[in-house]
Amino acid sequence: MLTFDITHIDHCRRLESFLRTLMPGASPGYCRKLIKNGAAKLNAATATPDTLLAVNDRVTLKESSATTSLLSQTRPALDLLYEDDQVAIVNKPAGLPMHRTAELEDNLVDEGTAYMARRGTPCKLYPVNRLDRGTSGAVILAKSSSAAGMYGRQVKETGLDKLYLALVKGVPDESGVIAEPLDDKESETRYTILLHGEGNALLAVTPISGRMHQIRRHLEMIGHPVLGDKRYGAGELPDYDGFALHSFRTVVVRPEAGPLTVCAPLPDGFWGLVQRYLGQTPDAVIARLGVCLAVGGAGA
Repeated sequence: MLTFDITHIDHCRRLESFLRTLMPGASPGYCRKLIKNGAAKLNAATATPDTLLAVNDRVTLKESSATTSLLSQTRPALDLLYEDDQVAIVNKPAGLPMHRTAELEDNLVDEGTAYMARRGTPCKLYPVNRLDRGTSGAVILAKSSSAAGMYGRQVKETGLDKLYLALVKGVPDESGVIAEPLDDKESETRYTILLHGEGNALLAVTPISGRMHQIRRHLEMIGHPVLGDKRYGAGELPDYDGFALHSFRTVVVRPEAGPLTVCAPLPDGFWGLVQRYLGQTPDAVIARLGVCLAVGGAGA
């Protein structure tokens, strides 16, 4: 058996997604098949592809020539959190724009399209939701215009249940609701402190409405801007290509299979920011992330 111990780098990742990081060259259904037939187990027990992993979990793979040949020492260029015939949910790095810009040619849509072509499953990708260039985390990319329209209607009519992690300047009240209008429209953002140091805090943030730059603008309004967000009240972060805002948890309602919870593990650099600005270890953060999975809200 091949054994892999889960660290903070993959905490809350789906089991199927973890197998994809081990075998980036595998066909889309291969990892799911390993789980279904019991060749991949979690803590010596059968599991489902959607099971969320936790630190100190142990994943085992039945050793075979096919599996061994697919194992890679490097992670794939595109971090796929979930994929089916209609959508791919990707963990976007901070600093990477959704589309090509005048300043930067590299972008998520082109990288995703190139990845699909290299893998032998070419398709045009359409963003269902978007993240600012400086924000990291889960983004839904549709594989066809029809899928984009279907999921786009879902976002417009009911919103996405989303939760972000934000490292902010100062320490706000333990929890709160920010209901200041944005662009003359009703807007609401809810937050809870997960951890704090002497001068900064890590928040779990749920946007109830979906205005442009809503979280960033609302946090600036209460005097606690996101670290690294120079546009809305904070300076740049050294050695981090973006600001300290991460789309951590997204709940997607699939037309035939129903709701799915997808979590995007924090980027390596974000863990360093928590250590630097809060003086907290990954273990301390992980102990509080369970709160994030329990927090509800119909974000957008």
